[in-house]
Amino acid sequence: MAFADLNTWLTADSPQSRMQARMIRLWRMAGALSRNTLAMVGFVIILALVLTAIFAPWIATHDPITQDLGARLKPPSSDYWMGTDELGRDIWSRIVYGSRITLAIVVIVAVLAAPAGLLIGAISGFFGGWTDRILMGITDIFLSMPKLILALALVAALGPGIENAIIAIAITSWPGYARIARAETMTFRNSEFIQAIRLQGASALRVIVGHILPLCTSSMIVRVTLDMAGIILTAAGLGFIGLGAQPPLPEWGAMIARGRSFILDQWWVATMPGFAIIVVSLGFCFLGDGLRDVLDPKSGDSH
Repeated sequence: MAFADLNTWLTADSPQSRMQARMIRLWRMAGALSRNTLAMVGFVIILALVLTAIFAPWIATHDPITQDLGARLKPPSSDYWMGTDELGRDIWSRIVYGSRITLAIVVIVAVLAAPAGLLIGAISGFFGGWTDRILMGITDIFLSMPKLILALALVAALGPGIENAIIAIAITSWPGYARIARAETMTFRNSEFIQAIRLQGASALRVIVGHILPLCTSSMIVRVTLDMAGIILTAAGLGFIGLGAQPPLPEWGAMIARGRSFILDQWWVATMPGFAIIVVSLGFCFLGDGLRDVLDPKSGDSH
């Protein structure tokens, strides 16, 4: 009976409160997302990544750092599910622990870059004039350079390491979010409800933070999800050339770099972490496409 009451509450046509209206909207979005097969595949992949990162000590079969030269370059077997590397370390265990590094990178970059870009874009679009020209000029400078090249330059200046790699990727990621926020802000900055709020005496800060930023959230969620794949590839690229996570950390890009010398005879050393990168990147792309269909009001699938 309680479930029936909850279902009735979530499917009501006339919400009785703001919270109920928000929950009904979330429920309908979840239903639309669940009907998208690829989006659900992406969700399962990302859920598996999160669970793997959380329960890595129980999922891994060996210590990811301990070396065993007597077991070096062993092929996949019941003892070593994905084989071992040139130092005898279990590749499966290193990939499992590497999921923590990958998840940490994408989460921290999203937390740093998305709010910064959202705020800069909203301020630029709301005020316009010289504020817009200055902020968008700086944004265009960052956008004019390839992300990976700019990240390489920043990490080279800051020094190799996982922390500096995260900072570099975040610095190269925010301009895209700023452009989206600016475009959305300009579409409704002169709307009647914004003018009514300002006539009531609301400051520019209150209008931006309380009304404009929430309206930009949907498109920002979609963009962030789609950008996760690019963030993973950039981090892997930095790790591949030795500027990201440093040994002995089990970072996937660095694992591929160490395995390229054995690609012909011991293919599993480089192939397994590369496969992990591909699967996780596809998961974020699939989920991002599904979220775009659900959250985009111009999409015919959103209803």
